[in-house]
Amino acid sequence: MGTLIGSLIVSNLISLPYLQWKIRKLSARASGRTTGRPGSKWAKGARPQLSGPACSSRAPVHVTRRERNSSGVSAISCPVFVELPIDVLYPYFMVQKEMVPAKPPKGLVGQGVSWYLENYLANLFAGAWEPQPEGPLPLDIPQASPQQVQRCVEILSRAKRPLVLLGSQALLPPTPSDKLRVAVETLGVPCFLGGMARGLLGRSHPLHIRQNRSAALKKADVVVLAGTVCDFRLSYGRVLSRSSKIIIVNRNRKEMLMNSDMFWKPQEAVQGDVGSFMVKLAQGLQGQTWASDWAEELRQADRQKEQTFREKASMPVAEHLNPVRVLQLVEETLPDNSILVVDGGDFVSTAAHLVQPRGPLRWLDPGAFGTLGVGAGFALGAKLCQPDAEVWCLFGDGAFGYSLIEFDTFVRHKIPVMALIGNDAGWTQISREQVPCLGSNVACGLAYTGYHKAAMGLGAQGLLLSRESEDQVVKVLHDAQQQCQDGHPVVVNILIGRTDFRDGSIAV
Repeated sequence: MGTLIGSLIVSNLISLPYLQWKIRKLSARASGRTTGRPGSKWAKGARPQLSGPACSSRAPVHVTRRERNSSGVSAISCPVFVELPIDVLYPYFMVQKEMVPAKPPKGLVGQGVSWYLENYLANLFAGAWEPQPEGPLPLDIPQASPQQVQRCVEILSRAKRPLVLLGSQALLPPTPSDKLRVAVETLGVPCFLGGMARGLLGRSHPLHIRQNRSAALKKADVVVLAGTVCDFRLSYGRVLSRSSKIIIVNRNRKEMLMNSDMFWKPQEAVQGDVGSFMVKLAQGLQGQTWASDWAEELRQADRQKEQTFREKASMPVAEHLNPVRVLQLVEETLPDNSILVVDGGDFVSTAAHLVQPRGPLRWLDPGAFGTLGVGAGFALGAKLCQPDAEVWCLFGDGAFGYSLIEFDTFVRHKIPVMALIGNDAGWTQISREQVPCLGSNVACGLAYTGYHKAAMGLGAQGLLLSRESEDQVVKVLHDAQQQCQDGHPVVVNILIGRTDFRDGSIAV
């Protein structure tokens, strides 16, 4: 839920000038994702026009804002672009002064031109001073019908090995996250959490399965895709077993049926709000239990995978620090009031396996397509909306290049956020695919740049972690936390080596 209309964030919390236009809309997006309220940015260079007579001539803007807010939170939550003609950004008297001659013109042609301009001006501002409704428009959020819910209840009640995949849509209003959590716990079905649903069940919840998703999907006899789509992340649906009964719930019909009847087929497709559906499903299955051996089988696979991670964390790397070990220490250090902003490729994908958000709406990532550059904007919006939270940003070194200059913004406005850069001197996620396929690492190599020094040049605090300080990782993380608590933005430049943790992973 973010609205792009210009270059200021305008909401109850955010009104700052930034260095990069893209940061403004990302801040609005983070505001909407963490609070559930639409975040807006609008009116490029228009601050002088936002007071006095200008406000009285913005009636069309009020109508547009109502439609924008309704569109941004109905159906699927998404950014809404609203373009305003420049005429409405200036007050009547200013446009009149520029458009209509001060002295009545002489001659028939001059009088005709003057009449035309006066008529155009009158039409342009016609109705501008008439009262306009400014309250919110009703939201058009689709809901599952009672019949659909009942059919899903019957399908799930007969399952022996049920599985739920919860995606970001599950956390959209109007269902509060606490109510959704109770519904998931009441349902009692093992689940995988993705996107903004990460952290919904906290840490170490027995129903939360984190690893081996593909293997679990192959074994499940009923799968509920709750706000999860069959795109490349689920191998376009090919990862689903042909013998499984699939229930899919999504606000958007096109997303819901993506690649269906090609690689997979839903038993029940429900176009409706995911959170509300999960609550109704849990109510319909009140008292239902499933054999404990299925959940225990999944948990055992989880434990085995995590043991593999611990073994990889203990392996030496050719140079610098082992990123797996570093991220394990980050996981151990991360406080309960933290918000995680992740922006990167290989380093961030590794973190997704190892680092857990401490609660719902506390994980902000670049989305399905890995859109690099979201980090600073997301961090800004998150910190301003939740000033008591510690904002931890996990950056890849390639991605950090998009956000570095915004530490000038953080310093000037005293916004303390902490950036941890996994610096492996390369576009490693691209390299993992490119080298095996093409036999060349061209355009994938970077340098072990001193990003901490660059941050210090902008007035932020800068810290370095390398092999020489291998036993100081936790201490440096605590030092960075203390600097943030003292009001300073901090960059920790972590020099890391290469591991085989993500061998076989590709990015297109």
